[in-house]
Amino acid sequence: MIRRLVLAAALAPALLSAQEPFDRAMVAKIRDEGLNRSHAWEMIDTLATVIGPRLTASPAYMRAATWARDHMTAWGLSNPHFETWPFGRGWELQKFTLEMTEPRYAPMIGYPDAWSPSTNGDVVGTPMLIAGISADSLEKIRGRLKGAIVMTQPLMTTFIREDRINPTASNAPPDVPPAPQAARGGRGGGRGGPTEAQRIATVLHDAGVGAVLKPSRGEHGTIFLQTRDAGAIGVPTVVVSGENYNNLIRLIESRTSVKVRVNVQGRYFTQDTSGYNVIAEIPGSDPRLRDEVVMIGGHLDSWHAATGATDNADGAATVLEAMRILKAVGAKPRRTIRVALWGGEEEGLYGSRAWVAQHLAGDANKAARDKFSVYLNIDPGYGLVYGFFMEGNEPAKAIFDAWLEPFKDIGARKNVIAGIGNTDHLSFIAEGVPGFNPIQEYANYDVRIHHTNMDTMERMKPEDVKEAAVVFAAFAYNAAMRDAMIPRAAPPHP
Repeated sequence: MIRRLVLAAALAPALLSAQEPFDRAMVAKIRDEGLNRSHAWEMIDTLATVIGPRLTASPAYMRAATWARDHMTAWGLSNPHFETWPFGRGWELQKFTLEMTEPRYAPMIGYPDAWSPSTNGDVVGTPMLIAGISADSLEKIRGRLKGAIVMTQPLMTTFIREDRINPTASNAPPDVPPAPQAARGGRGGGRGGPTEAQRIATVLHDAGVGAVLKPSRGEHGTIFLQTRDAGAIGVPTVVVSGENYNNLIRLIESRTSVKVRVNVQGRYFTQDTSGYNVIAEIPGSDPRLRDEVVMIGGHLDSWHAATGATDNADGAATVLEAMRILKAVGAKPRRTIRVALWGGEEEGLYGSRAWVAQHLAGDANKAARDKFSVYLNIDPGYGLVYGFFMEGNEPAKAIFDAWLEPFKDIGARKNVIAGIGNTDHLSFIAEGVPGFNPIQEYANYDVRIHHTNMDTMERMKPEDVKEAAVVFAAFAYNAAMRDAMIPRAAPPHP
């Protein structure tokens, strides 16, 4: 008897997958519209090429948000609108110079941190290497720091040289349930007193340092950028390619006369310190189910050294195109399908956290939470949707397995029970509602593309983006049409 029960439990997900009904005729219409009359590539090109980098609270971000809202309106989506939340000042770069002037002239590869203060015009001098020096020791040489160019890190030797393994690949490790969310967020604020790094930053600011140089973790001129506004203790800061940074250290250590010129000119925006999400929907048609919600989304903001093509213009365009497809094929979902473009993801999931706090969190939102079926996010990676990270939710995986089957001829592979961290679906999981993110391509993503000056249109293929959009449109439609909502994951064992 026990053996039969164990076998039944093991077979339950497979049986549910085999029995999961969905409208294959509508999925065929979605495929036809999305693969043969796609608008996705032109939308990515507008976001990445025409508008360009979309740092949260910058004018470029607002141009992108307005553009997206206007497209939602033109397609006939219901109630396209902005929702705001507190963020802080915006910033954009207006001028930048980084070059070695002695012992020979050489332009250097680098990029200022986001929200970097401006230099006082050109700052020219021999860099001071202060790597390994404590805040207390720096305080003792404060007079030497005024107006100086300082290098805060030692020789860069720990370059990022490996991408994550795709969990749908043949060499992937065993598929296991995810760790608790707290271990996967990675973007919480610190607690307690100032860290040694914060104390050093304060000393440099108070001493009036001219500019700070720090090395990138990327090779081959790849500049990784991921820094929030330092606020009152900020100093002009430039991330330098690891190779150029190391060359300066070698020159200093060889006692060669070396000089560098740095000029950073940026502009802050303080009139409006709100962050913005863009929201719209297709209302549900079933009187019994229309108050229940299926939601898809991705973040609209990006870092500033490239055009934010894979992170996350392609994701934003994917969910926009999915909504366009659904309107174009005349979909009448039973549940409401809502779309969101988030701001502030790069700085800490601020946009999605704010929306969840307002609409799903707490006792006041229990009814909305109970009627929230699923959130499908798209962010890390690029290209084809191979499947979804199922966040330990076996019943939902069985459903998603059935829904993925019609797309295996155009690149889909499989769903995995594992989870993924550091993106907006975690805001939803934190409130106990299902949230999932797709598995996409990671080749060169971690070593070359993600948060770097190489995140450009060249990384993607139009056919891959078409596939991603039809998968999202079909999954959203299927979730909105099934009799029951997507099952919640079982709570973790204590």
